[in-house]
Amino acid sequence: MSTQLPPLAERMRPQSLSEYVGQDHLVAPGAPLYEMINSGLLRSFILWGPPGVGKTTLAHIISQQLKVPFYTLSAVSAGVKEVRDIILKAEQRRQGLYGGSGIPILFIDEIHRFNKSQQDSLLHAVERGSITLIGATTENPSFEVIRPLLSRSRVFVLKSLDAKALLELTQRVISEDQVLRDFEFVLEETDALFAASGGDARKLLNIIELLTATPEAQQQKRVVINNESVARHLQHNPAIYDKGGEMHYDIISAFIKSVRGSDPDAAIYWLARMIEGGEEPKFIARRLVILASEDIGLANPNALLIAQSAFDAVERIGWPEGRIPLAEATIYLACSAKSNSAYLAINKALDYVRNNAALPVPMHLRNAPTELMEELGYGKDYIYPHDYPGHYAPQQYLPDGLTGMEFWTPAQNPQEERLSQNRNK
Repeated sequence: MSTQLPPLAERMRPQSLSEYVGQDHLVAPGAPLYEMINSGLLRSFILWGPPGVGKTTLAHIISQQLKVPFYTLSAVSAGVKEVRDIILKAEQRRQGLYGGSGIPILFIDEIHRFNKSQQDSLLHAVERGSITLIGATTENPSFEVIRPLLSRSRVFVLKSLDAKALLELTQRVISEDQVLRDFEFVLEETDALFAASGGDARKLLNIIELLTATPEAQQQKRVVINNESVARHLQHNPAIYDKGGEMHYDIISAFIKSVRGSDPDAAIYWLARMIEGGEEPKFIARRLVILASEDIGLANPNALLIAQSAFDAVERIGWPEGRIPLAEATIYLACSAKSNSAYLAINKALDYVRNNAALPVPMHLRNAPTELMEELGYGKDYIYPHDYPGHYAPQQYLPDGLTGMEFWTPAQNPQEERLSQNRNK
């Protein structure tokens, strides 16, 4: 009876940093995680990045290298009880009841799925140093992780694998894997292979494994990889993408661009693809809020209210009914007038602030809460606009040296033209 081998991605999971591909900004000599591991002074941290870039693998490698107990929980299935049980075991292990040395690591996959009470249950153990928490998330931690826990953890951002890393991984697996070594690989072109992987190592290995499973590859023990062969096989085998991440970044990109391009039919189609693919509803709702601010902005300020209302509705009414306010907001935003003037204005202002010296606040704009500050001229000669007709009076608001500088350029639409009429000039 033959034994079924685990998938290629599992067979080739790195066991050490020397085998780990990508994320040089974190794990190369001199990088933060490399230094943390080498010093042995591990602190709680959160790994934030897209699927398939090595978050779980990195946590396992760290525990193996430091030789400390390792516990793992999935936020999808674990609750407060499971968290407390693990913390109790970790504390008992530290006290020598079960042997072992070093502060145990508790790895929580998809930590963004933990609610507030579940995250609160971790706080005391992290503060006491009973555990070192390593969380993994595909969502922005500042939105999904409670502030007290976030303040006690560093956040490391993992990036999608670039072409260099994907090529390195491809060459490694075809030369080292016990199954793939039986095949002759001819790498004619890699553009389609890398594009389909979307920077996701797991997807890349799934595609390579798929190419070796074709009848011709099995018969000839030879795999030719080029753009045509990859496209042909993927067209007939869409199931290589996991449900939670199926073309995640491609589809959300198409969704955003369809709304931005004022095509409600395309936007609804991509929304349906995300819903059917199991995308997190709050992720979609959050993208709508961003779209309303970045791409519609001042051309129709109501868009932000609609998007925020859809986000709140999804949280309140749950699923599957939440699909309806998402669809409503999607159609409204797609059909709305568009402007990115606010987006451009804040980027221009940030660029100026980051590249120029900080200028002092003009004296007449400063607050004077004490008599001494008032004597020094703080707030002197400030003009209170409401005392003047139309609630307007000319006055300098930018620092000296920046007068006349424009950060906001109104877009050509009725709403911003009206707003611009109230501009202090």
